[in-house]
This record gives sequence, structure tokens and C-alpha cells, in this order.
Amino acid sequence: MNSPLNAEQLVQAQLDAYNAQDLDAFCGCFSDEVFVTSYLGEAICSGIGAFRERHVGIFGDFPKNRAKLMSRMVLGNTVIDHELVDRGNGDPDFQVGCIYTINNARISRIEYVKAG
Repeated sequence: MNSPLNAEQLVQAQLDAYNAQDLDAFCGCFSDEVFVTSYLGEAICSGIGAFRERHVGIFGDFPKNRAKLMSRMVLGNTVIDHELVDRGNGDPDFQVGCIYTINNARISRIEYVKAG
């Protein structure tokens, strides 16, 4: 990324890269210290190495995986997305609420709420 993106642009860039399964572009949206957790729950992963490895697995297991943005709210450096995820393998779609925290022009934290 040449110039810093605003919070909404950064979250959209990572969603686009996720849907394209472009691991380098996707991980480039996140800080080296990214922390991922379920909402009010346990840690899922910490640090860009663990984050990258997690998504190598997801992209490998679900090559047709796509997330469709249903709605978005931007509150300063926090972006809240409601997404509908289709794994592309015939399993039922599920909904995810993603709370992204942006620091220093990168996503530093994600909290997920999954339903369905």
C-alpha cells in the first residue's frame, strides 16, 4: 500500500483480498502484532505469523470461500462488519460480526461473533 488508507478503506481492502484468497495482500492489511479473538471469548491467534498460518489453512481447506458484506459501521478507528460467509463446499452459509480495530494504518485487532 503506497499511502495510508482510512479505516473503512483498509477493512474493505482486507475483505477484497480475503475473497480473492490473496494471502500477501490480506496479511498486508494487518499489524505484526495482530490479535484475533472471539467476542468476549478466547484468543484465536496472536501475531502475524500465526495469523498467516491460520489463513493458509482456511484458504487451502475452502478454496471457494467468500464473505459478502451485509452492512458496515465506521466509528473512528473501529469498523464493524456484518458478513455472510459461504464456504463454497455446500455447507450452509453462516453470519459473522467482525469488529476491526485500526492502529497505525493497520488492523491490530479483530473480534468475531459467529452465528448460524
